[in-house]
Amino acid sequence: MLNVTNSIEKIIHLDQQLTHYFQGLLILQPDLTRSLVSFQGNKGRPVYRWYKYKEAFSAALVEYLLQKYAICQGTLLDPFAGSGTALFTASNLGINTEGIELLPVGQEIIKAKKILQAEFSSADFARLLFFAKSQMWEVCDQKISLLELRITQGAYPQATQEAIEKYLGACEKENSQVKNVLYFALLSVLESISYTRKDGQYLRWDYRSGRGQGKQQFDKGEILDFPQAIQSKIAEIINDLNPSSQQIELFTPVNNQGSIQVYLGSSLEIMTNLLSHQYDIIITSPPYCNRYDYTRTYALELALLGVNQEQLLKLRQGMLSCTVENRPKDLLNINSAWSRAIKITDDQNLLQSILSYLEEQKKEKLLNNSGIPRMVKGYFYEMACIIQESFRVLKSGAYLIMVNDNVRYAGVSISVDMILSAIAEKLGFIIENILVLPSDKGNSSQQMGNHGRESLRKCIYIWKKP
Repeated sequence: MLNVTNSIEKIIHLDQQLTHYFQGLLILQPDLTRSLVSFQGNKGRPVYRWYKYKEAFSAALVEYLLQKYAICQGTLLDPFAGSGTALFTASNLGINTEGIELLPVGQEIIKAKKILQAEFSSADFARLLFFAKSQMWEVCDQKISLLELRITQGAYPQATQEAIEKYLGACEKENSQVKNVLYFALLSVLESISYTRKDGQYLRWDYRSGRGQGKQQFDKGEILDFPQAIQSKIAEIINDLNPSSQQIELFTPVNNQGSIQVYLGSSLEIMTNLLSHQYDIIITSPPYCNRYDYTRTYALELALLGVNQEQLLKLRQGMLSCTVENRPKDLLNINSAWSRAIKITDDQNLLQSILSYLEEQKKEKLLNNSGIPRMVKGYFYEMACIIQESFRVLKSGAYLIMVNDNVRYAGVSISVDMILSAIAEKLGFIIENILVLPSDKGNSSQQMGNHGRESLRKCIYIWKKP
């Protein structure tokens, strides 16, 4: 017990030292509401509301940041592109954009939006409208079986699964542009027509599914039938397209837009191949160190896109370490130049004290999952390598702006914001500000019983390359 007390006191002391060091840079920013710095801000926004990508920040936040830091031209990079919010928002303002995305669901969303932005014709629009109104899947003479993963078995009512398979068959008869948009519409309604709901670390199952136990099983309420859901989603897309005089005006006119390029894969792998000194700004929100497993929460979408069980496991390991199942990555084998980032992370006293404490807790079998120390360690070391690459690819005077949350494990608050900022400073960045949201984030449900609602900071880091 004495060792545990001493370890916690040491962590608190080192955290206070770092807080004092960054005093004056941690700034409460009243206009950064939680809805602005989350998907909530996209709910009523045409185009961005089509797919409920819960991990996204809002288009309004990207606009706010680009205006605040006077970025109106050049090239933006988002190493964790997700559904492409930063890419499309900046592109609409005439800025060229590049993104990196590992998960096929994000890749598919971005691809569909790009098609609707630049390739969708009036004839395609008319066909999309006809497909929905005529319920073409009802008269289709072929079905395409829906791939099931272990985690998605029994996810839909039988009638819904049959309708999905007929819909997929009908999609095959359409041209590539219409087919991609129809697939995207289906991706956007899967959760609403299933027995499941996304809940961070797993899929929760409605009691009518016959799956799940305890807290994972719940009453979802209304489960939409397939025709109702898909017709409503296609209607929303059509309304947002706002066709006028046979012209489709989805985003801003194409000739005023910046280009959008997406690299498919892991940021750790891809960033090493990007040219140095070429980006004017990075705006991103990496996975948080919060145990969320996107291969589970987006399992319905991944199955629809043909990701099998083996590929799912490979995707999980390819992600930035943010789940307890992530194995250590051989970072120096990926890029030997990262020895610098690794050495700086080795020397980060607060982080190393936290890692030692978590290992102590693991040894005493006091953690609710023994993979937590490995995950936390992997997260910070991998993020240090991402930060080093970000510094390399940014132009002089350019900003790296990152949205992230602090976390808590085994009763210890982990100041992700200050630890990453300390590492970034050692790698050459100037820490201009750590902007703090006015309403702090409380503990996870796992931490609530022992630690109440003690708040955790959610911040936006503003780092500048000299």
